[in-house]
Amino acid sequence: MECVLDVNLLVVLGASLVLVATAVGISMYLRLGVGKSILWASVRAAAQLTGVGVLLMLVLDSSWEYLLAPIWIIAMVGIAAFVVSRRARTASVVPAALLAVGGSTVVALAVVFGFGVLPLEPVEMIVIAGITIGNALPATVVAVDQVVTKMTTERAQVEGLLALGFNASQAARVVVRDSARVALLPQIERTKIVGLVALPGAMTGLLLAGVEPIDAVTIQLVVMYLVLGSVAVSATLVAVVTASRAFTPDQRLKESI
Repeated sequence: MECVLDVNLLVVLGASLVLVATAVGISMYLRLGVGKSILWASVRAAAQLTGVGVLLMLVLDSSWEYLLAPIWIIAMVGIAAFVVSRRARTASVVPAALLAVGGSTVVALAVVFGFGVLPLEPVEMIVIAGITIGNALPATVVAVDQVVTKMTTERAQVEGLLALGFNASQAARVVVRDSARVALLPQIERTKIVGLVALPGAMTGLLLAGVEPIDAVTIQLVVMYLVLGSVAVSATLVAVVTASRAFTPDQRLKESI
């Protein structure tokens, strides 16, 4: 695969930083304290995407591409599980995160390629897995963070439920319900407004590639439904496991969550 870096693309890349610079300027002027975070996020994104681009070139140029693509996907699932466990402040949720995110990814790949929605090619495999994991991870992290936060800040309420006769599972369910709602709301709202105020990336890419609009819409719906399901399953399952880990075997809330 030949790599040709168009000079015009570098100009466009520089122009795209105008809004980033504006946001940093506003943050500094209003003392919002997010200017450094914006800059760091921009630099990190550039480094990571450049690295991914180089790795993709190496994978797609290799005669082992059909072996390397699954390895890449497994690595993405592993990284996602690590990020979730770090947010949960315990490695005990890693198996649940691996099961939830990895299982959702396997289902998404099976549907897309098993039914011939897309050709079974390494780059398509990595893209579909990346879309699934990339959407499931933020919601799962938010769900876990909400559970940990609520178990800490609302400790008295949880202990009150236990004192009233609720068992650990019932008390945890109250926390999980609120945490999952917060985590899933953005994805649910994105699904509701798709096509009204935003055209999703997969559909846009297909249209630009010359695919018929109806075919592009159908493929986008398949991807969107898989993403919505994977987000809901992953966030809820890991939230349940995180909440259950907050209790001792004798139905008491642990001192340290």
